[in-house]
Amino acid sequence: MVSRKDTGEMNKLWIYIGTMSVLLFLVMGWDKLSAVLEKRRIPEATLFLMAAIGGAPGGLLGMISFRHKIRKWYFWAGFILLSLTWVGGVIWLIVSR
Repeated sequence: MVSRKDTGEMNKLWIYIGTMSVLLFLVMGWDKLSAVLEKRRIPEATLFLMAAIGGAPGGLLGMISFRHKIRKWYFWAGFILLSLTWVGGVIWLIVSR
């Protein structure tokens, strides 16, 4: 049986991943707009860092929605791998409790 404390911690994790995903989704949109307007861009390392710390699902949706970075195979591979890692980790936490 899952305790209230465990449920609260899982809720915090989902909120964190959701917040990071929304943030990276918006950053991907901003970077695409900057590319179209030929303005200063967000470094790829920053996008990958944001994905690695929890924003990968939103980054992947941003890639698809904004058609941004879709020609770069390492973005597809990296964001898919990071998304699967985060989702798999959360599933593992749920199942292991």
